[in-house]
Amino acid sequence: MKLRVERDVLAEAVAWAVRGLSQRPPVPVLAGVLLEATEDGLTLSAFDYEVSAKVTVDADVEEPGTVLVLGRLLADISKSLPHKPIELVSEGSKVQVTCGSAKFSLQSMPTGEYPTLPENPEPTGVIGGDVFTQAVAQVSVAADRGDTLPILTGVRIEVQGNKLTLLATDRYRLAMREVLWNGGDENAEYAALVPARTLDSLAKALGAAGSVSLSLSGASTGSGLAGFEAGQRRMTTRLLDGDYPKVTSLFPTSVDTTAVVETAMLVEAAKRVSLVAERNMPVRLRFGDDAVRIEAGTGEDAQASETFEARIEGPELEIAFSPQFLLDGLGVVGTKYVRLGFTQPTRPAVLSGQDELDGEADDSYRYLIMPVRFAN
Repeated sequence: MKLRVERDVLAEAVAWAVRGLSQRPPVPVLAGVLLEATEDGLTLSAFDYEVSAKVTVDADVEEPGTVLVLGRLLADISKSLPHKPIELVSEGSKVQVTCGSAKFSLQSMPTGEYPTLPENPEPTGVIGGDVFTQAVAQVSVAADRGDTLPILTGVRIEVQGNKLTLLATDRYRLAMREVLWNGGDENAEYAALVPARTLDSLAKALGAAGSVSLSLSGASTGSGLAGFEAGQRRMTTRLLDGDYPKVTSLFPTSVDTTAVVETAMLVEAAKRVSLVAERNMPVRLRFGDDAVRIEAGTGEDAQASETFEARIEGPELEIAFSPQFLLDGLGVVGTKYVRLGFTQPTRPAVLSGQDELDGEADDSYRYLIMPVRFAN
C-alpha cells in the first residue's frame, strides 16, 4: 500500500473511526483500525463486535492495499503532525508514516484475524442532521449511567409513520422528544433500544451533515442491529434487549402551577446557589408573586439564595430538586424561556421549552424530574 492524504482529512477520519473502540479490547486486533486503499480512496474501519464504524476519504492512491494498525496510536500521531500531506507506505510488517520531516514506523497486525464488519441494514428513514443531534442530546441526558438495569442505559426510538419519539429515563427523570422524519412508510410502527452513550457520540459526529439516514428496522426483523449513515460515514450498533417500561404515562395530564423563566437566568442562578449544596443535597425553589427564589444550604452550613422575576400562574409552591438533574434538563431545552409545570411538591415536575414569554410551550420536548422530599 502506498498513498498520500491530507493531514486534516486523515486525522478527522481516524478520530471518527476509533471513537468507539474499547480501551481494553478482548483480543488485540480489535484495538486496530483497518486501512483499505483502493482507486475510490482510503477507507478506515473499526469494530469491537458491538459498534462498527467506517468512513471513506479522498486520497491519492499509488499502490492499493490493506493494513491494520493500532487505531488510537494512529489517531494521536495524525493529529500531532504538521499541516502537510501525509504519506502512508506499507513495507513488510511495518507501516511508514511520513509528514514533512516527521517520520513514524508502526507495527502492522495480521488482517486475516480481523473480523468482518456487519453490513448496514436497509435504511428506514432520513432526518435532518441538526434535528437528530439536538433530539439525541435532549433525551440521552436522562439515560442511566450505571449497569443495574441495562435497558435504562438506552434511548428508546419509537417509529410511527413519519414521527420519531425518543425516550430515556434513569427512574429519577424522564426525557421525551418527538420529531418528524421522512420514514417512507406512513403505516410503519416499530421501536429500537439503542445504547445511549453510543447514540450520543455518533449524533455529535454525524450532526454536521445535512441529513442522517437511520436503519432501525432491526428491532422488528430480529437482527438486533441499528445503522446510521451520513455522507461517507457509516456506523452500526447492537441494540439492547429487554422490555422498556411504559413511562409516558408518568407525564401529568394537567398542572396546577406553571412558571415561565428565562432559561439562562435560571441556569446561572442554579449554578451559583448549588455551590453551597453538599453532596446529594437539593436546591429549593419557591414560586409565587411573579418571582422565583432558589436556595441551598441549611442550619449552620453555608447558605445561598437568589430571587428573580418569573411569570407565575396558579397557587404558590415550594419544591426541591437535585441541582444536577435540574441543570441537565435546562442545559438541553434549547429555548430562551423554560416552562415548568407543577401539581404538588411531592409529585414530578415537567420542564418544556418556550420561545416567547407570552407564547405557547413547545411540548415536542418534555423533561420530567422527580422532586426531593425535604423538611419544612
